[in-house]
Amino acid sequence: MASTSDIRKGLCIKYNHDIYKIIEFLHVKPGKGPAFVRTKLKSVTNGKVIDNTFPSGHKIEEVKVMTSQYQFLYNDSDYYYFMNNDDYNQITIEKTKIDYPDLLKEGENVTIIINTEDNNPLSVDMPLNVTLEVTHTEPGVKGNTATNATKPATLETGAVVNVPLFINEGDKVKIDTEKGQYLERIK
Repeated sequence: MASTSDIRKGLCIKYNHDIYKIIEFLHVKPGKGPAFVRTKLKSVTNGKVIDNTFPSGHKIEEVKVMTSQYQFLYNDSDYYYFMNNDDYNQITIEKTKIDYPDLLKEGENVTIIINTEDNNPLSVDMPLNVTLEVTHTEPGVKGNTATNATKPATLETGAVVNVPLFINEGDKVKIDTEKGQYLERIK
């Protein structure tokens, strides 16, 4: 059993008869009243995100997990296939367990969290950002850098992301994998 002082981003816990991964947390000590921890939890079984507040010192049941590096091989509609970089074993993961699966490029390395009790994969942690090529977008206009106007662009993986007006087809862009948003153009 762990307590609220052990809460950190990425921790997997048992809560309400399900396994949740902590995606955000904030320790709050108000001027009046007891301290508490405000969290955002994501269910690893159905992907639902809930907000929850734990009182300070509350006991939480931690799920024992192991993390391993895997390489993304390919996908077929609802399933994604990965290979362990250490022992070359392959596993299959449902699309719902991956945040922004459209940003995964073949050969990309990811971290997969596996429950040690039953050896089931809980979640896939992608790198903080990925570099992808723009395959289709409206032509850019030189000088359109002063405003925050954006346009949709289709990337090499099929994902559609809003990018600034100066981005053209063939440009490489860096995408934030936590939010699925454009970060910068890569020269």
